[in-house]
Amino acid sequence: MITKLESEFMLAGNRWFRDDGNNTLRLNYDLNCDSIVFDIGGYKGDFAEEMVRLYDCHVYLFEPSVEFFRIAQARFSANKKVKCFNYGLSDSNCKMMSSNEGNKSSVMDVKSHQTGSQVDIQNFKDVFDREGIEDIDLIKINIEGGEYPLMRHIIKEGLAPRIKNFQVQFHIKDFIPNVSSMREDIQHALSETHNLDWCYTFIWENWSLKD
Repeated sequence: MITKLESEFMLAGNRWFRDDGNNTLRLNYDLNCDSIVFDIGGYKGDFAEEMVRLYDCHVYLFEPSVEFFRIAQARFSANKKVKCFNYGLSDSNCKMMSSNEGNKSSVMDVKSHQTGSQVDIQNFKDVFDREGIEDIDLIKINIEGGEYPLMRHIIKEGLAPRIKNFQVQFHIKDFIPNVSSMREDIQHALSETHNLDWCYTFIWENWSLKD
């Protein structure tokens, strides 16, 4: 039997593909050659490549998988405006086990403790400070459940007002309880500083900094 949450997710997914969101909404931003984009969950660099093609902006790509990091690193080896980092971002500095499921790999799945690979995770605020970043124009987050602790951390550390756009995919995962309430709590806190521009529930949503 399909739950209410699953039904809402499927309806949002149908609407997303009908609106061609991957090729419209996700790429439509007021960016230029000086803009800074954080691509968290960079995978092989597809999103980063589109941002560079469209805006010639600076991209910081974070991918904890060694395999996918190396692909992205090779892809942008001739572009000094794209910096690739072989670690993920969260609320702490640690080593975690990640499942081996391609672009659906997750450090949140406890099953990965037996079958996954160890990856490096670093504290978002530490990286933000270390890189000497003043503001981020766009942060894209697609990290298979890791968005919940990361978003809470960004808000708790007072960094949300220094990020102009959050493009985030909140995930429904069997191994993550209470996703609806966690998402609602994050949305409520984020609404203090940002406006919700568009939302396809548990698919993609974008929040932009209030004037």
